[in-house]
Amino acid sequence: MQNVIIFGASGHGSVVLDCLEKEGKYNVIGFVDSFKEKGSRISGYQVLGSEVDLPYLISRFNIVGGLVAIGDNWTRKLIVDRISKVVPEFNFINTIHPKAILGKDILLGCGNVFMPGAIVNANSIIHDFCIINTNSSLGHDGIMDSYSSLAPSVCTGGSLKLGRFSAISLGVNIINGIEIGQHSVIGAGSLVVDHFGDNIVAYGSPARIIRKRAIGEPYLYTPKKQQFFKLDRFDEIQSDLSI
Repeated sequence: MQNVIIFGASGHGSVVLDCLEKEGKYNVIGFVDSFKEKGSRISGYQVLGSEVDLPYLISRFNIVGGLVAIGDNWTRKLIVDRISKVVPEFNFINTIHPKAILGKDILLGCGNVFMPGAIVNANSIIHDFCIINTNSSLGHDGIMDSYSSLAPSVCTGGSLKLGRFSAISLGVNIINGIEIGQHSVIGAGSLVVDHFGDNIVAYGSPARIIRKRAIGEPYLYTPKKQQFFKLDRFDEIQSDLSI
């Protein structure tokens, strides 16, 4: 099997590792992570260094490619750019968990991750560096632009057009024929029955626009943020918790 590495030794990185192991197509050598100590071990694999070590690692381990395992869409792009500066022709692979289902006449770019239970129906197009997460489904003729993502248990009707860097959060349902612009986030548990443009946060049932969103603004909720919440930011808190 060909040797590959994973960029990002986080929880998401462990899930990507599981996909690669179950797929059985590649041999994972280890992780590359700028924020983890070199030599430490994650899920039984060693952190080999940072992106600057990439030329050495490629030569030392005969690495043919790898995956960027970063859940945040914008951060994933920054890491891809950093890798491409160090190794311009680096080969970004896809991984498809054996319990994912990909339909007929699908077109795939590079660097995509298809988690367990993911379903992509016929005639869909997945561009580059997308995440189709656990038990999420993309309806027929759907289009996901580069660096977009479907969180676990998202269900979309046919002909979805999801813009570059946009994220659909946990458990969202989207009816047929919806278009969502770039850099937008649909909050968890929403029902989407209308189109949305660029740079917005929307949630609810039916989903409605809550506020504008800056390019690159974090959207993945972590419990550590709770200690910084203030009562006079209730509306903003509600938005964060829904994403």
